[in-house]
Amino acid sequence: MSVLFPENTAEAVEMLRSASGALIPVAGGTDLLVRWPEQLDEHDRDYLDLSALAELKPHRWTDDALVLGGLTTYWDIITDPRARYELPLLVEAGRTVGAVQIQARGTWAGNIMNASPAADGVPVLMAYGAVVVLRDVDGEEHIPLDEFYQGYKEMRRRPEQLVTAIRVPLLRRSVEIFEKVGTRAAQAITKVGVAITRSDAGWRVVANSVAPTVRRCRTIEHMLEAEDPVHGPEDLLPAIREDVSPIDDIRSTARYRETVMARVLYHHLRNVCPFVH
Repeated sequence: MSVLFPENTAEAVEMLRSASGALIPVAGGTDLLVRWPEQLDEHDRDYLDLSALAELKPHRWTDDALVLGGLTTYWDIITDPRARYELPLLVEAGRTVGAVQIQARGTWAGNIMNASPAADGVPVLMAYGAVVVLRDVDGEEHIPLDEFYQGYKEMRRRPEQLVTAIRVPLLRRSVEIFEKVGTRAAQAITKVGVAITRSDAGWRVVANSVAPTVRRCRTIEHMLEAEDPVHGPEDLLPAIREDVSPIDDIRSTARYRETVMARVLYHHLRNVCPFVH
């Protein structure tokens, strides 16, 4: 195993280009290290340690967006008073990610790049309309997060690209909901999760831990835009099956996931939608 330590972002993307896909960027390292004792093949890989890249650490507010740096941590946002007011779901989701030690080291960009279907930060970012900023030696590429995943652990990122920022637009939102269902209240992997927002741009409904990727639920969004009557959780099941095709795995069955997701959606939507009753 070898670890490379770039001094700046320009050097980091040049190292990625030179390595031709054999170099793995590491930020907080929380996911890598928790698997380290069991996954011995990880010991024979080469890593790009980004932790010293000071320009990627801060987050900043613009007139129309929160821009998370590639190394911005959950704790950076949890402790930002403006985030609690402008983008409260980020704070809420950040607090569900492991313990305080993980929140202090883990990064929003790492949560995206780990590409876990159970990621807690990704659904709220997607519900907020976040855009991923990727950089290589030739420049930047901006990809909406809801178009980023192409399958389990498959992303629209080339090996020579580095996530340098995540842009979260500031919109006037009338609905902001995040719900995580797990085996306990803290330090638990999500069994079913949903994030819901409504703004002038319309509804956003995002599910995690029910499909091979975090998934935007466009059929459900269309139901809400059309104000289709919903008389109970069972009315949401056809749309859920179309949007996410729930999976079976060691944590839950597909039937459990679709049932719980329908009930969670119905519980929250009937409080904010007069046509859900």
